[in-house]
Amino acid sequence: MKRITLLIATTLLFIAAGKRASAQYYFYDASSYNNPVMFEFGASAGIMNCLTDLGGKKGLGKKFTKDMNLGNNQLNGSIYLMATYKEAISIRLEGTFGQIKSYDSILINEKDNTNGRYQRNLNFKSKISEISLIAEFHPLFMFIDWSLRDDQDPPRISPYLAAGIGYFSFNPQAKSRRGDWVDLQPLSTEGQGFIEYPERKPYKLTQMNIPIGIGLRYELSPTFNLRAELLHRTLFTDYLDDVSTKYIDKSLYSNYFTPGSTEWQDAVDLSSNQRNNTGPDNFQYRKTEGGIRGNPKNKDSYFTFNIKIGLTFGRERIR
Repeated sequence: MKRITLLIATTLLFIAAGKRASAQYYFYDASSYNNPVMFEFGASAGIMNCLTDLGGKKGLGKKFTKDMNLGNNQLNGSIYLMATYKEAISIRLEGTFGQIKSYDSILINEKDNTNGRYQRNLNFKSKISEISLIAEFHPLFMFIDWSLRDDQDPPRISPYLAAGIGYFSFNPQAKSRRGDWVDLQPLSTEGQGFIEYPERKPYKLTQMNIPIGIGLRYELSPTFNLRAELLHRTLFTDYLDDVSTKYIDKSLYSNYFTPGSTEWQDAVDLSSNQRNNTGPDNFQYRKTEGGIRGNPKNKDSYFTFNIKIGLTFGRERIR
C-alpha cells in the first residue's frame, strides 16, 4: 500500500511541479480567470452500500442494483486533492472511509419466497478504508474551447465521468451468539486454508478495486465548487461479506481450533445458519455440507453517493 500511495502522490506532485502557463486559459468572470492547470482540495460526505451474497431486496434476489436494499445505507466520508487541466480532465487522490453491512433477516417480510435466504440468517458488517486515484472527464470542456468564445461564458454546471484504481481494506464481522462482533476471516467459515478444501484459499483483507461512476460539478463561486457523485467499485473478491460458496463439514473445525474454545464455537456457529432451517426440502440455502451458502459466480461490490465541496486554487484575480 505504501508503494501505491507513493506512486499516486508522485503523480500529483509531477502535475503540480509542471511549468505554469503564463497566459490565461479563459475568463471565469469579470474579475478572475483560470490558468490551464488548477488545483482543488476538498471533502465529502454521503452514503455507502454494498451488493453481496447476504440480504438483498426481496424474494429470490435480482441482478445487480435491483437487489440493493436501501435500508442498509451507511455513512461515509472522504478527503481529496485534485489537479485539473483546462477544466476538462482532472486527476484526484482521495481517501474514503465508511462502513457497509447486510443481513438475511432483513428479508423477514418475504421469508416464504426467498428460497432459503431468510432461513440462512447470516449477517455481516465491515469498515471500509480506501485510497484511490481517479480521473474525471468533463465532455463540455473536452470538446469545446471556451477560451475562444468571447461571446459566451463557460457553463457553471459540468457533468462528468469518473474512473480510476483503488486500494481498500475491509474486515467482515458477524454478531455471535454472545452478542459481540467477531472477525470472520480468521475463522475460515468456508474452509479457507483447510487441507480438505485445497481450492479455497484464505482471502486478503487488503485488495485492489476499480472505481467507476458519474458526477455533476457546479461552480458556486470563484473559490468553491460543489459535486454530486455516484461511484461503483468493481472488486476482485467474493468475500467482502465472508460468504461465497458452499457449506463445509463443521466437524473439521475440531482439527484446526481447540474444541470448546471461543474460536471453535464461533467458527461452528457463524459458518452455518443461526436459525433452524424448517423450510421446504427444495430450499437452495441449506446448512448441510455441500449446501449452497453463496454464489461464487458474482463478485461483491460496494457503492458510494457523495456530496463534495472543493476549494479551488489557481484562479487568478484581475488587478
